[in-house]
Amino acid sequence: MTVDDALNELATLFGILPEFVDLGGHLQLTAKETKIALLRANGLQLDDDAMIHAELDAIRHAHDSRTCPVEVIVAAAQHTPFALPENTEWSLQLEGAQALAFEGRAGADFQLPPLPSGIHTLFVGSGPARESIRVIAAPRGAPSVEDVTGQSRIWGLNTALYGLHSAQTMGLGDFRDLAGAASAVGGMGAAFIGINPVHSIGWAEHGTISPYSPSHRGFLNTTHIAADRIPGLEQCSAAQALVQNISSFGARARVIDYQQHFQLHGALLQDLYTLFQQQADAPAQAGFETFCEQQGGSLERFARFEALSQRHGPDWREWPAELQNAESAATQMATHLSGAEKQFHKWLQWIAATQLSTAQADARDSGMALGLYLDLAVGPRRGAAETWCERDTVATGVSIGAPPDFLSPAGQKWDLAGFAPRKLADTNYQALRDILAHTMRHCGVLRIDHVLGMNRSFWIPDDGSPGGYIKQPFEALLAVVAIEAERARTVVIGEDLGLVPDGFRETMRARGLYSYSVLQYEKNHEGQINRPDQLRPASLACFGTHDTPTLKGYLEGRDIDWWQKLNWIDDAGAQDAKAQRHREVSGLCRWNGSDDDAAMDEPSFEQLSDCIHSALAKSQIAMVSVQLDDVLAETEAQNLPGTIDEHPNWRRRCKIPVEALKTNDRLLRIAKLMNDGGRCAHCLQTEGDNQ
Repeated sequence: MTVDDALNELATLFGILPEFVDLGGHLQLTAKETKIALLRANGLQLDDDAMIHAELDAIRHAHDSRTCPVEVIVAAAQHTPFALPENTEWSLQLEGAQALAFEGRAGADFQLPPLPSGIHTLFVGSGPARESIRVIAAPRGAPSVEDVTGQSRIWGLNTALYGLHSAQTMGLGDFRDLAGAASAVGGMGAAFIGINPVHSIGWAEHGTISPYSPSHRGFLNTTHIAADRIPGLEQCSAAQALVQNISSFGARARVIDYQQHFQLHGALLQDLYTLFQQQADAPAQAGFETFCEQQGGSLERFARFEALSQRHGPDWREWPAELQNAESAATQMATHLSGAEKQFHKWLQWIAATQLSTAQADARDSGMALGLYLDLAVGPRRGAAETWCERDTVATGVSIGAPPDFLSPAGQKWDLAGFAPRKLADTNYQALRDILAHTMRHCGVLRIDHVLGMNRSFWIPDDGSPGGYIKQPFEALLAVVAIEAERARTVVIGEDLGLVPDGFRETMRARGLYSYSVLQYEKNHEGQINRPDQLRPASLACFGTHDTPTLKGYLEGRDIDWWQKLNWIDDAGAQDAKAQRHREVSGLCRWNGSDDDAAMDEPSFEQLSDCIHSALAKSQIAMVSVQLDDVLAETEAQNLPGTIDEHPNWRRRCKIPVEALKTNDRLLRIAKLMNDGGRCAHCLQTEGDNQ
């Protein structure tokens, strides 16, 4: 066998696709150097031809020595036929158990017994020949909207948490502001309130402000802590004085000063922690201790990273060599860290989790059927906490990204880490499960960003090789999502924009995940935007997202202005784009049945807003999301993909305070459109009771 043949076989065994079709419909072959780089990312040593042959021989031997598959996916709570030679010994150990739950000898028609949802271990045979099989017992699917809410069509509001503000807000929107906003729109009939990811950004990381570039997705962003709502210090006059000294700094400016917030808010939290240790009441102290016990080793590792980052910087790849491995770092604690340093970061996570849970409780108390809608980012920054804590599961030497598509014609390199498929599977998908469970604990809806990455990931090597696709264990990952969603009673949305493979959406839907329909991208072959009733009913539909023009920006062609300003298109291209935009807007305004050509040629913002939101409300789509930016007629998008500082990404503060949401005329008007469209069960019930 030639080395090229061996390399190709290795690539196939690890799911590296030999080719893919690009945006223009052209077939792109995966280069040899790309295959080598992607195999190395999975942990293989391939320094020369001999190593390629050796790795292939080792994998073949491991495969040939087994009589059973490494992994099977079965339906939970059902008998499952399983082929075993008659009279073979077998036993089953359930997830989290020490003792065996079942054991026996296989008969002619052997079946696995009904299993609870989870990942269990089946042992087959005895002695040195005994094999273990990972058994993923999954429910039929994640809970549906109707399962959880009792109704099939709902609506909610999406906004940027960092931009919210109230009379008590400091520099950045906080979890108390979220609770206030949720209560306001919950009273209007909304079933959920959606926000940007609230994953940890990293205590020592002051250069990153995008919520989609987190440090660790299993922990929370402590910059959103409301400093005047610390459990155990509610009646502490010293704490109140500390907060009062720096309250409301910068909260009225339209553009957020993150550096000021990091500095002042961080110092305040450290002072409040000192007071907590000295003066917090007994229930709060006990609550913190219980939290630490429940979170166990994962919280310990994360806190260790955060404390080390204060001394050595936010990127562990630049730390001293002896600290770059999470486990070996444990032996360095006596000389590098004090227990108090770690305890502070555990405390921050407890405060954040407590406040986010309170926001969810307030949302549900306001009448929201689902409450918080949280967002799961694609991956963590490559040198941050998650890759340090979960190093054994992460692909190395590559960044995840995307080839050119309609979202980004130049392609995208996100500088984010991804899970290596075999590494993750070998750990029973634990790192992913922990992240899902932690996030779902606080929400009724979870949106998985770039869910296409659960089927195949586009990895871009650091060595300059072209990017390539690697298949992920799609069915297993969907089963894992369904297991965690069932436990948390959480509705799951998969953001499926981009180059969608045939059958992908059908497979996703079969596990109960909802699709994601953004009107600006839902066009027919003539370039016209499809009416909501032409879209996938089992989806969440919205006009735009944080990465697209706002409704007013779309009307005015603000995004096209930016493309021209940044020299992404020339003057002629901008003129053509605006002409196309005018045709699209005119078409949207005819959704209400109007044949007034003059009015449609120069529509007002209110006309456009009413047409779109009314059509969405009346459609059969399961979930409709209204953007607060569109309610408030904002012109600038939250983020312009492809830019960092050229556009004010992630920095814009909301026009009005949280306290004004309840009486905002535009919000009340859109809420009425949604409720008149039959999307608010408790509002309809109230109307019926009053008749």
